[in-house]
Amino acid sequence: MNFYFHKLLLCMLLFGMPNEKPLHPFYVSVTEITHNESSKNFEVITKIFTDDFEHTLRIANPNVRIDLIRMEMYEQMSPLVEKYIRQHFQIIVEKKIVALNFVGFEQEEEGILCYFESSPVKTPKTIEIKADLLYEYKKEQLNLFHVRVQGKRISQKLNYPKNKIVFEF
Repeated sequence: MNFYFHKLLLCMLLFGMPNEKPLHPFYVSVTEITHNESSKNFEVITKIFTDDFEHTLRIANPNVRIDLIRMEMYEQMSPLVEKYIRQHFQIIVEKKIVALNFVGFEQEEEGILCYFESSPVKTPKTIEIKADLLYEYKKEQLNLFHVRVQGKRISQKLNYPKNKIVFEF
């Protein structure tokens, strides 16, 4: 009997109490958007918590095995990552959507880094971002955006249900 009590206590310490909400203090993504002065391209890096992104991709693809960490799954996951970001994130300059080319993704620490770049775009005065990343997974989701144009960096955030912000340079 003592053995089972210790085993139960160890499980509770490792995995929490039954019916207790998992410890995940915040739901956030961070997107860095840089307008490269020499190439005139937008370089975009979006970092999303791995577990949140996997849950979101499972919602969007219920019959697909989702695993963003294992490299042998990269070829299968890459189109799903690209499609999701494209559907939930846009850069608009002078009322035109900027076409983004998917470069790839990688897992780093507890997050997934997604890389995109655009064709050349003249130096913008105003950038509009439309995004609702992971809103379907958690209404508490916060999306941070850091935009850099000609060395000036401006940061803003979006949280549910807001899905549009404007940066002025």
